[in-house]
Amino acid sequence: MNYTGEHLLPGQLGHFLIVLSFVSSLVASIAYYRSAVALNIDDRKSWKKLARTAFIIDALAVPSVFIIIYYIISSHYFEYNYAWSHSDKSLGLGYLISSIWEGQEGSFLLWTIWHGVLGLILIRKAKNWEAPVMTVISVAQLCLATMILGLYIFDLKIGSNPFLLTRQVFQDAPIFQLPDYLSNAGMQDGNGLNQTLQNYWMVIHPPILFLGFASTIVPFAYAVAGLWTKDHAGWIKPALPWSLFSAAILGLGIMMGARWAYESLSFGGYWAWDPVENASLVPWLVMVAGIHTQLIFNSTGRSLRPTYFFFISSFILILYSTYLTRSGDLQDTSVHAFTGSGLNWQLRGLVLVFMLPSLILFAVRYKQIPSIEKEENSYSREFWMFIGSLVLFLSGFFILLFTSLPVINKIFGSKFTVGADVEFFYNRIQIFVAIVLGVLTAVTQYLKYKNTDKKYFFKKILVPSIVS
Repeated sequence: MNYTGEHLLPGQLGHFLIVLSFVSSLVASIAYYRSAVALNIDDRKSWKKLARTAFIIDALAVPSVFIIIYYIISSHYFEYNYAWSHSDKSLGLGYLISSIWEGQEGSFLLWTIWHGVLGLILIRKAKNWEAPVMTVISVAQLCLATMILGLYIFDLKIGSNPFLLTRQVFQDAPIFQLPDYLSNAGMQDGNGLNQTLQNYWMVIHPPILFLGFASTIVPFAYAVAGLWTKDHAGWIKPALPWSLFSAAILGLGIMMGARWAYESLSFGGYWAWDPVENASLVPWLVMVAGIHTQLIFNSTGRSLRPTYFFFISSFILILYSTYLTRSGDLQDTSVHAFTGSGLNWQLRGLVLVFMLPSLILFAVRYKQIPSIEKEENSYSREFWMFIGSLVLFLSGFFILLFTSLPVINKIFGSKFTVGADVEFFYNRIQIFVAIVLGVLTAVTQYLKYKNTDKKYFFKKILVPSIVS
């Protein structure tokens, strides 16, 4: 049937760019890997040149896809399901843009854009670490590209194509048996952006949060590169600014989300321990724990193994939170979760692709990682900073365990629950965590690295303790 009035060229161009992104990120992954393992300097340089070119193509293709989706939405081409499902003619510029990341495909696209931006910065700044670090980031780009690829291999669906036509999604609907279906009243406008999302926070919060998500890959990539190359001390210094940046941006995104919830979602507070909120909080807690052990290593040469573990875990937890929020497992317990997209196998695969190799590599290299066997002095700053890092990690583990109850129940057929009063359940534990962290933050200011004179310490802490 020949349909009239459809604008097919933007969708065809957009899907071509998605495929281009997939191919170029695949080439970048292979070329960066070959550059990292090459023994000959000329081979290393030639592979790196190819890898850079491929990654730059990918980094340009992805935002181009975003621009085309915006063009389709702003032109009100409701023959495209993405435009029909997430926008309408009444939306202003800000909400038209934010309607792109309302859907799963658009939010994956936003995440991929930020990876591309961070990768371009690393190409200029990573120097000798470029090849191993960018291998990891290119593989991440490849995996994210598959999430919007929208292809079928036999009956296996790979990704969800944002350029599907409405008639392809609802092909059995009688309206689409008409060649001029676009003239029908039902196709004159879209469903629009969800009313609860028509808030200025929808415009600014997701880009910040997804930059936080994306940035966790950089400390992860440096940690994997350190294990891979066996340069266990060399990666710490270049990774430090990135870990600080990641914690700051992800923390900002979490705080912005809390403010948004307070304003428009009627939680009656800034934090209600919603599972999707928890899913972004846990990686941040682990990242902050990693920063503290990273600082300990810089000053004393201790805590390198925990630093590896925390930075690897923080990115894996970002991927796991992606599975939790997009698989549909939380849709009955969270107001933020996406409904299931039929891509659960891919979401699980996304977690496993990074979790298994990184943790196996960590286990294999564990004994080779330098460590100081002599016990730490209990009157040293690093001792209590490490205790604080453990408290942060255990707090995150507690939150993660009970946030994952819907998944655990689904796997084992159990019916575990935190009870009717979710806030009380979490608060009764986390209040003690907050107190311990507050005390540790205050006390460690008066401790020195390696050792502190006891008389000096008690003299310094006496007056503040009495005042507080």
